Amino acid sequence: MIKAASRLASNLVLQILVGIIAGVVLALVVPEAARSVMLLGELFVKALKAVAPVLVLVLVAAAIANRRTSHASQMQPIILMYLAGTLAAALLAVIMSTLFPTSLALKVVEGSLNPPQGIGEVLRELLLKLVDNPINAILTGNYIGILVWGVLLGLFLHRAADATRQALADLSDAVTQIVRIVIRLAPVGIFGLVAGNLAEGGLSVLADYGRLLAVLLGAMLIMALLVNPLIVWLKTRRNPYPLVFTALRESGVTAFFTRSSAANIPVNLALCERLNLQKDTYAVSIPLGATINMGGAAITITVLTLAATHTLGINVDIFTALLLSVIAALSACGASGVAGGSLLLIPLSCSLFGIPDDVAMQVVAVGFAISILQDSAETALNSSTDVVFTAAVAARET
Repeated sequence: MIKAASRLASNLVLQILVGIIAGVVLALVVPEAARSVMLLGELFVKALKAVAPVLVLVLVAAAIANRRTSHASQMQPIILMYLAGTLAAALLAVIMSTLFPTSLALKVVEGSLNPPQGIGEVLRELLLKLVDNPINAILTGNYIGILVWGVLLGLFLHRAADATRQALADLSDAVTQIVRIVIRLAPVGIFGLVAGNLAEGGLSVLADYGRLLAVLLGAMLIMALLVNPLIVWLKTRRNPYPLVFTALRESGVTAFFTRSSAANIPVNLALCERLNLQKDTYAVSIPLGATINMGGAAITITVLTLAATHTLGINVDIFTALLLSVIAALSACGASGVAGGSLLLIPLSCSLFGIPDDVAMQVVAVGFAISILQDSAETALNSSTDVVFTAAVAARET
C-alpha cells in the first residue's frame, strides 16, 4: 500500500511537471490556443471549490469523533511541542512574507472584494461566521463556520455507538477518495492555468511563482535548521543538531520523495527504534505527528494567504497577522493526508480577509503549480520533525 502511494505521488509529480512545461510551450508558441485551454484550469479550480468545504467538515468531525486517549501523560509534552512548532512555523511565515512580499496572477470580479478594516472588524466577522448555519457555511464557503461545526459534531459523536463513528470514518474515507480523484486532474488543470496565465500576463507570471517558491522553501529551511533546533534545545538543554541532521537525512529525504507523512510512518518508526527511544511513546507519537505536527503546512497556508492579500492590496496589521498565524496553525493540524492537502485549507485563512471563494481557489491552484517542490519540502519538514520532537522528549526523560 505504501509503495503504491509512493508511486502514485511520484507519477503525479511528473505529470504536473509535464503539464507546466506543456503550458509554458503552448503560451509561448500559440498564445491564442493557450487562452482557450484556460477553461481546463477554471474547471479544476471549480472542482476544488466544490470538494473543499465538505472535506473540511467531514475530516475534522471524523478525526475528533474517532480520537484515542492513550499514553496521555507521556504524550502531553510531545503534543505541546507539536503545537508550539506548528504555531512557530506560521509566525515565521508571517515574518518572511512581510520581508519578501510576493504577488500572484489572480482574476478578481469588480466589487467582489470586501476587505476588513483592522483587527476589530476581523474579530466581528469571525464571531458572526462562527455561528453560521452549517448548510449556508458549505454553500458560501464559510470555512470558519464549517470548522466549528466539524469540531462540535466530532466532540458529541465521540461517545456515539461504534457503528456511528465507523460510518463517519467511512464517510471521511469516501470524501478523501473523491478529493484524490480531483487532485489526479491537477496536471490537466495546471496545464490550463499556466498556459492561460502566461498568455495573458507573460513570463512575469513565472517570475512571481519563482519568488513565491523561494519564500516558501526559505521559511521551511529556517524552520528545520534554526527554529526546530531552538525548540529542542529549550526542552533538552543539549546540542540539537546531531538529532536534527539525523532526522533530516534518514526521514526527511524519504519523505521528500514520497510526499506523504502517512507513507513515511514506517520509516520514522524504524528510525526511532534505532535511536533507542521508548516504543510505548514513539508508537503513538509518530502516527499522531503525521496528523497534527504540520509546520510545513502552516508555512504554506500563511505564505500563500499573505501573497493573496498583497496582490489584492489588502492591508494586514500586526494583530490580524497574529490571528492568521493561529488560524493557519489550527488549520494545518487538520490538513488532509492526500498530496496537496494543506492547499485545500487556504480558503479558510483567506476568508479572514474577505477574499471571495473564487479568488481563494485560484490561490490554491497556484499552490498546485509549485507543488512539485513545495509539497515535497513541506512533507520532509513535517515528517522529520515528528522524530526530532519525539526524541527530544525521550532524551529529557532519560
